[in-house]
Amino acid sequence: MLASAIIVFRETLEAALIVGIVAASTRDLRSRNTWLAGGIAAGVLGSLLVALFTGRIAELAEGMGQELFNASVLLLAAAMLAWHNIWMARHGMTLAREARQLGADVSDGSRAMSALALVVGLAILREGSETALFLYGLLSSGEESSSSVLGGGTLGLLLGCLAGVALYAGVLRVPARHFFSATSGLILLLAAAMASQAARFLVQADILPSLASPLWNISWLLDDHSMLGRLLHALTGYEAAPSGIQVVFYTATLALILFGMRLLRMRPSVSSTTS
Repeated sequence: MLASAIIVFRETLEAALIVGIVAASTRDLRSRNTWLAGGIAAGVLGSLLVALFTGRIAELAEGMGQELFNASVLLLAAAMLAWHNIWMARHGMTLAREARQLGADVSDGSRAMSALALVVGLAILREGSETALFLYGLLSSGEESSSSVLGGGTLGLLLGCLAGVALYAGVLRVPARHFFSATSGLILLLAAAMASQAARFLVQADILPSLASPLWNISWLLDDHSMLGRLLHALTGYEAAPSGIQVVFYTATLALILFGMRLLRMRPSVSSTTS
């Protein structure tokens, strides 16, 4: 439940911030609410269609073997989470600037009002589509039930909307970058956990060697089924008795994402010093 809440909160907050920035920069336009509402409705509808097709694709792929299919979904979800963190490390502020510029362009008449609906709709469609895949990845891992994913997703959606509205209204004085820094760290760990669980399915399908199973067993110290163990598993992918290949996938995913984020953060400073 906690993992789904974190993912949905992050995606909802990103979409809410884009909507909030566009709304704040066009607040004096008479018909902007109609265009914003239309864009939000179109984005939500598109996200629901993506979610429906995700389930349909899963039904069509059942013949490939449940373990292999689950591993494929988890690896795809982990890759998207990784790319999301790496891409946002460099382009997060650019998105905010572009949204503000769009609002200014619409306000001075150089852009049509329909641009509001288009940008808002695409923002919600992008975040909603990613959310559908991530939540399906959690279900495929077998670690969360449909009810826990639904409950966590609903909680994350509500908290994301409330945080977005509070930031827009100026009630919440915490800078948005602090939200993104905290959730980026959690999503980094979730991506590594999904990669580790994918490795477990690939071992079960006899595609990868286990490389020692288990590599270690610290159940005596912190059992998977204890309250703290479940919390750490949801937040970090903790397992008391992982196989060697799971540890390899987990650490490799962490290293690759951190390297990608660091590399992209360094690029602007390099280009600015050479210019």
